[in-house]
Amino acid sequence: MKPTIFQGSGVAIVTPMRQDGSVDFDALGELIEFQIANGTDAIISCGTTGESATLNHEEHCRVLDYTVKRTAGRVPVIAGAGSNDTAYAVELSKEAESSGADALLSVTPYYNKTSQAGLVRHFTTIADAVDIPLIVYNVPSRTGCNIKPETYLELSRHPNIAATKEANGDLSAAAKTMALCGDGLAVYSGNDDQTLPLMALGGKGVISVFANICPKEMHGICAKFLSGDLAGCREAFFHYLPLMNALFCDVNPIPVKYALNRMGYPAGTCRLPLVELSESNQAALDAVLRQYDLLAG
Repeated sequence: MKPTIFQGSGVAIVTPMRQDGSVDFDALGELIEFQIANGTDAIISCGTTGESATLNHEEHCRVLDYTVKRTAGRVPVIAGAGSNDTAYAVELSKEAESSGADALLSVTPYYNKTSQAGLVRHFTTIADAVDIPLIVYNVPSRTGCNIKPETYLELSRHPNIAATKEANGDLSAAAKTMALCGDGLAVYSGNDDQTLPLMALGGKGVISVFANICPKEMHGICAKFLSGDLAGCREAFFHYLPLMNALFCDVNPIPVKYALNRMGYPAGTCRLPLVELSESNQAALDAVLRQYDLLAG
């Protein structure tokens, strides 16, 4: 049985930006402290929500290095280190390991995509190059590339491939993956709104966007499930489900950065090609935030 990287709620943390578009490290530090103080079980840096696609190589490494140092071992730090270029993914992964990251998050190849055989070669090449565990990230809505349960089984045989962040939305496929892989592959939900059903199938928790604004609440949902309080878990999950869904009224991380700003945390805006939330979506998201008493002032 492979060691579990974390159980519960891992936050896919945003990368705050200043008005000139540069990374705001002071704000990032504030968000890291907010997360840890409110029970987040892991911090995932430089993922999709962290706008890894528009961070250059130097920025990517600096954000990750800062996150590792600021977190200082209080919770695991998982480094987004994926690429559609296997050689570059290996380079990023080695640098993340050198920085002190506890594990890696590696997305399936995008745009060029690949076959299932290519996925096995891609991820095993990365896993062979490092000594820290790898979480495979399956998000076909963004990449156009989906990992099949049988492919997960083959990947799970590698000692460094420990888990998947499953965001294909297919609970039947996730159930088949878990049945095939057993303890050889931990499964984390990549969709906030599927956290409870995926954990009910045997998932270890979630890599969450919602936890950016409600870390204590998402940690609590997972903790209730893990402690056997299923009724309490369902009640909390259903209570926050409208807010989870509201954070996807536009392309992630546009709404969650807007929400953080409205809560008084200076997350800034997103880099192009992501643009500001429309006025109608701002009004709708404000209304939901107000229902949960999350608006600053």
